[in-house]
This record gives sequence, structure tokens and C-alpha cells, in this order.
Amino acid sequence: MLKTPSGGARHGIAAPDSRLMSIGTVLNVLRDEFPDITISKIRFLESEGLVEPQRTPSGYRKFSAQDVERLGHVLRMQRDHYLPLKVIREHLDAMERGEAAPLPTVCRQRDGETVLEPVEGPTAARIGRAELLAAAEIGEQELEEWESYGLIAPLPDGAYDAEAVTVASLVAELGRFGIEPRHLRVMKAAADREAGLVDQVVAPLRRHRNPQTRAHAEARAKELAGLTVKLHAALVQTALGVRLP
Repeated sequence: MLKTPSGGARHGIAAPDSRLMSIGTVLNVLRDEFPDITISKIRFLESEGLVEPQRTPSGYRKFSAQDVERLGHVLRMQRDHYLPLKVIREHLDAMERGEAAPLPTVCRQRDGETVLEPVEGPTAARIGRAELLAAAEIGEQELEEWESYGLIAPLPDGAYDAEAVTVASLVAELGRFGIEPRHLRVMKAAADREAGLVDQVVAPLRRHRNPQTRAHAEARAKELAGLTVKLHAALVQTALGVRLP
């Protein structure tokens, strides 16, 4: 079992049993903790050498419980520490060899170079431009193009919300299918409208003098955001006549 950087057994993915699983079963297992996971993402992580499932004679992927656990660890390190896949792969390989491997994080530029240092816990929910480029494994030109279409935007102080890493990774993955940033403006516009609808519902609560009421507004906003995302996904699937595993 993979261990956390502190050495204790981590919480995480619980595979159904010790039998080999199809990629669809793996998707369902991972979705409990990672709702945005897709089959394409799992295949991409495999292509990057993060996991090596077995193959049947007909070519179908079969994942072990250890494969699922490793995938969960990879996704968690991306989500919580915004690490590039190369760093994650080297870290996990060192752990599996039984070596001491303190968890690294991408730091700011020093003397013109990006350096890695160990950390004890998750990084902050804000990252710099260099960290975003490294975590999403993209170049400056790509980020500038995505910013020009409004897909990613820096905060007033020049930093980025940590969710920008997720957005950048998804934009890059869609690009593998020939979907360009300019094609995604309609999705950004729809997301802005959905966010505006949620904000309209919770705005009166956010303006309330009672701190508990304002806290309730944030909880309500998260709940409504989750419902809008699910509805959006269901509408897209219905329009395309497909059903995700």
C-alpha cells in the first residue's frame, strides 16, 4: 500500500476486491473522490507511465487494486499539490522502491530556474504563473492564448486560483481531440451564466449580518454548483445520445 509523505497509511480509494477491473469499473471507483475523472484521463495517465494495467489477449485494459490505488494517489497529488506528472511519477516510483521520498512541490522561480522543495502538507489554494505552467505542463504561449479567450484569468495580484490547474489540464486534454480554445468560448459563457444564476440565489444570504447565515450561503453555493454541473453533464449526454459508464 502507498503511504503518505508523513509515513502513515493514507485514506483513499477502496477498490471493490482483489479481482482485475475494467476501465469502466475503475472510473466508477475513482468518481467517489474525483467527480471530474474521465476514461480519457485514465488513458492519458497510462500513456504518461503513471499506471500500467494488464491487457487481455483482445487488448482490453484490466486494472488491479494496486493500480486503482496508484491512480488515486496520482490524482490526489495533482489536485492537492499541483505537481507535474513527471515529478509525481518519480515520487511514486521512489516510494515503491522503498526509498525515503519527501513530497515535493513546485516553487517559485529562483535565479531564473524553477526549483522543487519538500513540503509537509497541501499547498495554498493560490499559485503563481510558473507553478501553473509546470503543474499543467503547458507553455507560456498556450497560457496566453487561453487567457485571451477568457478560459483562464489571473487574480488582481497576478496569482491564479488553484482551480486554474484543473481548467488548464482539461483544455489541454480537449486539445488532443482537435478542440481548440476558441471553440471553448461557448462553454465559458455557459459556465458564467450558470455561476450568475447560483450567485443570484445566494446573494441575499451573503449580504446577511449573521455570520452563520453567510456561512450557510457558501454551503448553499457549493450545493447548487454541484447540481448545475450534474445537470449540465446530463443535458450534454442527452443531446449527444450517449451515456457515460
